[in-house]
Amino acid sequence: MELTAGHVWLMVAAALVLFMTPGLAFFYGGMTRAKAALNMMMMSFISIGMVGVVWVLWGASMSSGEGFMQIVGNPFATFGLEGITAPDGLIKVGYAATFAIITVALISGAIADRAKFGAWTVFVPVWVTLVYCPIAYMVWGGGLFGPEGAVGQALGPAIDFAGGTVVHINAGVAALILVLIIGNRKGFGKDPNHRPHNVPFVMLGAAILWFGWFGFNGGAATTAEQGGLIWVNTLAAPAAAMLGWLITERIRDGHPTSLGAASGVVAGLVAITPACANVSPIGALGLGVVAGVASALAVGLKFRWGFDDSLDVVGVHLVSGIIGTVALGFIALPVEGVGGGLFYGGGLTQLWAQLAAAGIAIAYSAILTTVIALAIHKTMGFRVSQEQEVVGVDLSLHAETAYEFGVGGHGGSFQPLHELITGKQGEEPAPVSEDGKKTDAATGKESVGA
Repeated sequence: MELTAGHVWLMVAAALVLFMTPGLAFFYGGMTRAKAALNMMMMSFISIGMVGVVWVLWGASMSSGEGFMQIVGNPFATFGLEGITAPDGLIKVGYAATFAIITVALISGAIADRAKFGAWTVFVPVWVTLVYCPIAYMVWGGGLFGPEGAVGQALGPAIDFAGGTVVHINAGVAALILVLIIGNRKGFGKDPNHRPHNVPFVMLGAAILWFGWFGFNGGAATTAEQGGLIWVNTLAAPAAAMLGWLITERIRDGHPTSLGAASGVVAGLVAITPACANVSPIGALGLGVVAGVASALAVGLKFRWGFDDSLDVVGVHLVSGIIGTVALGFIALPVEGVGGGLFYGGGLTQLWAQLAAAGIAIAYSAILTTVIALAIHKTMGFRVSQEQEVVGVDLSLHAETAYEFGVGGHGGSFQPLHELITGKQGEEPAPVSEDGKKTDAATGKESVGA
């Protein structure tokens, strides 16, 4: 079969989505502290490596084909991509892989500065296998929420064109679970150094994400009309969300910020993801404003409720993902005059389908992520030691840093960790207990550690 324009576009779209993960690395890397920037970026890059292998071996097979109880596909049906004979089969596999990659990479921002890199490399393939693939199958692979699925038959198929449930709600819930299990960073809510160290990187990352998102949303378009609608909606919703976020900042804090502009764009992109092919441009603008305002308000709840979602994964991806998914029950356009959301005369049918999809995705992701994260945390440990966190995970885990700060700095150095803690060669640091207290080797007395 000849290579068609549709095939070429899907390959280009897949490349755009893959490019989003390095964009996310810049976005997250700029938002964290300087001494954790490389580690944050590495968590995105290792996700490409791990998921790329998993997807070729069994991930693609688990997310499509004949399923088990409408929940997950058979991992051995096309193991290693054997038996995929459709002309565009491998192209679609590659496109789907990029979605799995960025979904798990999104989670990493919630646990910045304090997660073991080794534990993360174990979490990534296990989570993609047990959480991402089943939800992708239930929504896109002909499972529970599809036209032939149990929920689809009872309530009508849920709409999720590009990943409101599969990507954003899923990642947002997993991020919250990891934060609750791993715990807060030292000094959370008190340390003024818990601020973005490189806002230009954040802006660059947001720009790359927005660029790649046109492939993320538009790759599966089947007609020119649908592609045009998706493109315009992917422009309109983030633009409106950015304005909504900045206005919220101006009213609440007295000034709009660059970080707010970048975060608003991402919130709008998240919200329009499930709805990009099913709402009007005016609907996209309204959805973007709601998502921008809601996520701007939601990110402050972590301080009120005391959970350290370091880079606002929960406040942006979970909140705006739910908004975009549920909003379809109100503003989804009718298809050839049939169905649609409540505002288009479609009744409550689509709303119930969207609520069911969001609710089941939340419950499934929360339960399975809890099991996976606790198993890792109780065995190999998911969190670095207090000394490693204080020094910075770049040096303590990777023996390198993003920056060289003048003479005597440690950029790219391999200086032993204990020398960085004590400032002296050959001197071991005082042991630090789990409660953060140091014990003096000579006197045996405890003091609060730095």
